[in-house]
Amino acid sequence: MHNLANPQRFEKLAIRLTPLLSIAAGVTALFGLYYALFNSPADYQQGESVRIMYVHVPAAWMALMCYSTMAIASGVGFIWKHPLADVTAKSTAPIGAAFTFLALVTGSIWGKPMWGTWWAWDARLTSVLILFFLYLGYIALWSAIDDKTRAAKVAAIACLVGFINIPIIKFSVDWWNSLHQPASVLRGGGPTIHQSMLTPLLLMGIAYGLTFAALLLISMRAELAERRIARLEQSARAPSKAMIL
Repeated sequence: MHNLANPQRFEKLAIRLTPLLSIAAGVTALFGLYYALFNSPADYQQGESVRIMYVHVPAAWMALMCYSTMAIASGVGFIWKHPLADVTAKSTAPIGAAFTFLALVTGSIWGKPMWGTWWAWDARLTSVLILFFLYLGYIALWSAIDDKTRAAKVAAIACLVGFINIPIIKFSVDWWNSLHQPASVLRGGGPTIHQSMLTPLLLMGIAYGLTFAALLLISMRAELAERRIARLEQSARAPSKAMIL
């Protein structure tokens, strides 16, 4: 982490890792989709619609993971002033928002044949919708404040406060009556889902995670380039102002 505090070192590493992560994500997704479509059985109650699970569930996992990444990066940036921490948090937000939106949309599609409605104000659904708004609010804070140092502090505080929603999402099915079933994969006693469904689900989860890592590196490099350009433009304007004075 200390070595990666140097943006130039980070960018060199990111350039090498991005294509490897992208290829790994694509290959893993192909295997996951193959198992999901051809090796995984239809559910005895849900029929073929259960296959939406292999897109929906990993997206929901990533929605929580991305916000947790944002919160950790925000905490590191706020407390220890790590030079890449706020870049990591800011770059994660749009990716997390996209995963959350995907989870909401696929959940709605899955819910229609199962629950007879596109949307229900279920505890899990409502808390995930709030998570989506937290992502949008975080992104809006960065856009609304011109001073990036101040924007990083305000956004970090907002992100850390919003983190309270993560355990609410995780344990909502245990705390309140919910249309969602309790955890069947990420649970203390081990997975209860059958291996024929667990394998493609985990493969898709890994593919989503690798995709997130690749997108994050690309987004962070773009953010660093944008900041570098902004500094150059500011330096170019400074001599002009001095000549006028």
